[in-house]
Amino acid sequence: MINLSFCNVEFSSSARNRIRNTVIAGFIFLTLVFLTSCSVNPATGSANLVLMSENKEKEIGQEEHEKVLSSQSLFEDEELLAYVTEVGNRVAKVSHRPNLEYTFNIIDSPDINAFALPAGYVYVNRGLLTFMNSEADLAAVLAHEIGHITARHAVQQQARGALANVASTVGGLVTAVATGSSYVGSQISQVASIWAQTGLSGFGREMELEADQLGAEYLVNAGYDPSAVIDVITVLKNQEDFNRRVSGTGRGYHGLFATHPRNDARLQQAIAAVGQLEDTEVTQENDERFRQFIDGLIIGNSNASQSAEARNRYYQTLLGYTLVFPDAWEVSETTTTVTAGSDMGSLKIEAQRLQDNVEPRVFIRDNLGITNLQKSEPLSQYRLIGHTGVTGSSENNTSERVAVIYFGPRVFIFRGEVEDGSANNEIDELLLASIRSFRAIQRGETSSGGELKIKYVQASEYFDFEVVARSSKISQYPEETLRILNGYYPIGTPEAGEWIKLVE
Repeated sequence: MINLSFCNVEFSSSARNRIRNTVIAGFIFLTLVFLTSCSVNPATGSANLVLMSENKEKEIGQEEHEKVLSSQSLFEDEELLAYVTEVGNRVAKVSHRPNLEYTFNIIDSPDINAFALPAGYVYVNRGLLTFMNSEADLAAVLAHEIGHITARHAVQQQARGALANVASTVGGLVTAVATGSSYVGSQISQVASIWAQTGLSGFGREMELEADQLGAEYLVNAGYDPSAVIDVITVLKNQEDFNRRVSGTGRGYHGLFATHPRNDARLQQAIAAVGQLEDTEVTQENDERFRQFIDGLIIGNSNASQSAEARNRYYQTLLGYTLVFPDAWEVSETTTTVTAGSDMGSLKIEAQRLQDNVEPRVFIRDNLGITNLQKSEPLSQYRLIGHTGVTGSSENNTSERVAVIYFGPRVFIFRGEVEDGSANNEIDELLLASIRSFRAIQRGETSSGGELKIKYVQASEYFDFEVVARSSKISQYPEETLRILNGYYPIGTPEAGEWIKLVE
């Protein structure tokens, strides 16, 4: 029997029935989940809690893939993509889910990142490729992402989020009835909101280690040296440490390790657990072919990704951000705000110091006082997180696009007004596209000059990074950047004849 007495509050019979039905339904749901939703992990063989079938996983993966394509520019290099796909498929073929149809994509972004969506969608940023030094390094990155897919990490996170939401929904409904307030129970967590975060911060320590171990296992099975996993993470960790030293900020690939990878005992154990290949067993070591595809690769911003937007791209150098406003919109600014608009609509951006560590969605509700957000969805772009939606006024039939994005110690608040009600949807799409283009200004981006590209040369007997850096086209910290690109940060000198990446 469930006791429905709370703090001596008297309830009507209908209220008691609502509470009883809600609580019972919640307990029944949770019980059924635990009884019917434990699935064997195809990669590890252990039992995991999941709330979707493989067919649903494929459906969601396809939907999210289309969102990525609509918000991110792909790097147009068919030969490089074919090579990445070839290496990726070689690894996927020996994974625990070889029958998935894997799709590999190169995002035209200088950011150092890679991520995966359920059911076989793998993405690697152009910027990350420039930091790879061998085909085994490339295979290690792809194997790590494939490990997330085979272990169904996104699906597991969806299940945990769903249970948490069910629990909060039950508790919220009970509280609402007890206090006499209105309450709209939240839906089970949308799947998209889970992996919208993973490209930024990964899946958490345990799942990231599991993906590393699975990735190392797949490397062994594909004929690559599994130590490439540590080599890759070491280079990326060095880049993160350098960025933090020179700018005070730095976020590593998937936010993995607070310690250096080579000193991380658990990572070492995870890689060692899969065994080690003898030199005679390493069958995939064609780095000449790898250099062929990386030589000439753009480093930093590409003209292709900026040409279509250059006309109305706005730079706020004081706060360090940039975004693209719709064509022909006029811009006015103050120290902390900027407004762009036309007779169709307007978009205002305001920067505030972020006081509380709350989710962006909660910030909109509690700090902006907006509780009727429609078309609500999380934002995850350029390693920044936020939330957006639409709120409207029934009195004058107008709508407002609202968004917040967290960037460093600040929250940026976007308020977009639609002036022309007859083109409401079209204008809202323009506002949303502008919001999605918000990102940090890249180093050297505002200076004039053409594209910078990787060029391979063989080191001479007297090669010295400090000497080479004096004539480098890299505008800031050329020696440190060249060292990180080649895996020699903070110290070290290549041997004579070794292939080294320069920037021209």
